[in-house]
Amino acid sequence: MGKKRKHSETQAAAAAAAAEAEAKKNAVAPERPKRTLLGWKTKPQEEDGEERENGDAVHVPVFRNKEKVLITCSRRINFRYRHLMLNVASLLPHSKRDSKVESKESKGATLNELVELKNCSSCMFFECRKHKDLYLWMAKSPDGPSVKFLVNAVHTMEELKLTGNHLKGSRPLLTFSANFDKEPHWMLLKELMLQIFQIPKDHRKSKPFHDHVFAFSIVDDHIWFRNYQITVPHNEPTKMDRGGLDKMTLTEVGPRFCLNPIKIFGGSFGGPTLYENPFYISPNQIRSLQKKKKAGKYVKKVKAKTRRKMHELSNPMERDELADMWKE
Repeated sequence: MGKKRKHSETQAAAAAAAAEAEAKKNAVAPERPKRTLLGWKTKPQEEDGEERENGDAVHVPVFRNKEKVLITCSRRINFRYRHLMLNVASLLPHSKRDSKVESKESKGATLNELVELKNCSSCMFFECRKHKDLYLWMAKSPDGPSVKFLVNAVHTMEELKLTGNHLKGSRPLLTFSANFDKEPHWMLLKELMLQIFQIPKDHRKSKPFHDHVFAFSIVDDHIWFRNYQITVPHNEPTKMDRGGLDKMTLTEVGPRFCLNPIKIFGGSFGGPTLYENPFYISPNQIRSLQKKKKAGKYVKKVKAKTRRKMHELSNPMERDELADMWKE
């Protein structure tokens, strides 16, 4: 028969087991290696944003772009403008879509609330009026600024059927014409569109490639948008150099549209007016002038008929002597 343990030995063993369990509980698991496009990082590397100063690590904050864009439209939008909205949403993988919003005076508060609920920082709102006119709102929420455009010359991808094609979700190169740096309101619009159309780096829905270009050009005080694919010839025997831009060509993909700026506001979907386009003419006014022009043609015809009747009454024709010869 074995000997019983002394009470002191039992207490010592229990304390050792408790200490071991506490050590296992407080132990930190080794950090998993980070995965990159080229494989797993096996060597311990200093994280981005840390610098060594006198042997001590100094943390430097790193900016990370978390831009998200809410894309929505108004009710009673026609099919062509809805297809344009879907084309723009497919080009921006960092965008989120929501149901249609009623186009009323209170749409600004509704859209700002939707942007906050969707955890976005920008908004593109396609507003259709009278099933004819399309207005595009670009706004930074909740503090602004925001701008209202009239959209003209709309051509969707399905309508154009161009030969260009690029990877869905890839990051674009944004190019702006030199006119954007001449006046303050163009500089503001450039910065606004740069933040909205630029896809954040390392976004989970984006691809780490640059194979297409967004071109923004100012012609006749209008902003023209084009989307081009960067094509490289594949018959090269060796890999193309980084500077071989002369061998690359641009093939248009679509969509196409033209933006006519109307007003720039200091807030989100409202606020003080920072800029108003003096050359803007509303589509209603253009249609009214066209109707007046057509009405003017009709008035001219009526007046010509009246003048002809008056002329015939004032200048009657002489009676022909041989007119009744065959009636006898």
